[in-house]
Amino acid sequence: MTDARSRHAGRGARLAKRTIDVAGAAIGIALLSPLLIAIAIAAFITQGRPIVFRQPRPGLDGRPFRIVKFRTMRPPRPDEMSFDADQQRLTRLGGFLRASTLDELPELWNVLKGEMSLVGPRPLLMEYLDRYTEEEARRHEVRPGVTGLAAVKGRHVLPFEDRLRMDVWYVDHWSLSLDLRIIAATIGQVLRRDDVATVQRPEEISLPERFRVQALAGTEPGDASANPAP
Repeated sequence: MTDARSRHAGRGARLAKRTIDVAGAAIGIALLSPLLIAIAIAAFITQGRPIVFRQPRPGLDGRPFRIVKFRTMRPPRPDEMSFDADQQRLTRLGGFLRASTLDELPELWNVLKGEMSLVGPRPLLMEYLDRYTEEEARRHEVRPGVTGLAAVKGRHVLPFEDRLRMDVWYVDHWSLSLDLRIIAATIGQVLRRDDVATVQRPEEISLPERFRVQALAGTEPGDASANPAP
């Protein structure tokens, strides 16, 4: 299987997408390096090590890669369950990073490495791979994104299955202009802090039973995981 809607987009468009990814990630890291350093120092002072959170996520064709984010929660206590303890484990700095989506900035490194794209379906959990329908699994025909269509449409207020349908729609309708519109919408959303949840309670999550996985508190929450706050 090939990347970036190869059935519909030409080689030139796919190359342009990857070029935009590399250039955007490199420029972003360079321009934001003072901010990245400041966040890392603040995280070390207030939360200790590790500064970043890494977790296997499915990428293109479902192949695993290790996503990188700034850590936002304190270490768990013995037998502490993530659903019950996330609100208590979330640090003040972590809450700010999530509300501002600054915890996602290290994913630019994943983009540079070719594991992610600036725009694409958000990477979910490895445990979900055998729980998708055949149609839903098509979300892995493209690289996962730092932002995506479902993200700008309100990922924390949309039913989970609607997000998956949007991911597949993106695969089938991908274009450079669509990516640029999503990036512009993401910037506006971040500035307004729209539809961003720091921590969601279980009853607030429209997660179908087939996707429910129990996670011990020791894992940072991921999009639509056992706790889907980013």
